[in-house]
Amino acid sequence: MGEHQKALSSHEKAFEIYQKCLPSNHPSLATSFDNIGSVYENMGEYSKALSSLEKALEIREKSLPSNHPSLATSYNNISMVHENIGEYSKALSSLEKALEIYEKTLPSNHSHLAESYNNIGTVYYQMGEYSKALSYYEKALGICQKSLPPNHPLVATSFSNVGSVYDNMGEDSRALSSHEKALEIREKSLPSNHPDLTTSYNNIGLVYRNMKDYLKALSYLERALDIFQHTLPPTHPNIKSVKKNIETVKEDMTMNV
Repeated sequence: MGEHQKALSSHEKAFEIYQKCLPSNHPSLATSFDNIGSVYENMGEYSKALSSLEKALEIREKSLPSNHPSLATSYNNISMVHENIGEYSKALSSLEKALEIYEKTLPSNHSHLAESYNNIGTVYYQMGEYSKALSYYEKALGICQKSLPPNHPLVATSFSNVGSVYDNMGEDSRALSSHEKALEIREKSLPSNHPDLTTSYNNIGLVYRNMKDYLKALSYLERALDIFQHTLPPTHPNIKSVKKNIETVKEDMTMNV
């Protein structure tokens, strides 16, 4: 918390200086409100974060053209706070405003569009609206495949997101295919102990568990555990989580002998 307080103090001092010498709708004031809001968000002080980020948006709405990218940044920042407190419809509303700006001002294969589609997909995913989530995740994947090298980590993340939706929809073979594509990219492009690899191993392990292929499930989950044990403190919740998954698979094996 100490580092957050230092950052907050620094940003508030900058804001006071700007406030004394700049007009009330100057872009630097909006940036200061953004910075303060970001620290509050990291501290879990979501109502204070939202207040600061909305002040930044208010300044930008008064001083910038309606399709300016800084407005999209404000909408994205506000959406993250709403998402963190489970206000998904408000998060969606802000994300859709950001997307509207990007669609009007950016080329169709721009990374900001992919990011927007991905963010909207994630909110729908958290709401349990998997078909809508899938639609947006696939749009993001399509842009990533067109605009990025084939082994880029964001392509892997997009495949992983699509796989997670298929997993929740009970489409195991499609989920497995997407997760395996994500893993293939990550194995080629990342260090062997990178946490994104554990995400892939865990995801694939859980799909194999759903398919009742318990030996393969164990194999992948144990790979995830091995990386965690080499890179995280022993009490880390990720270690506890993957150990629980392994125990569940072992229990399934004994019940299905």
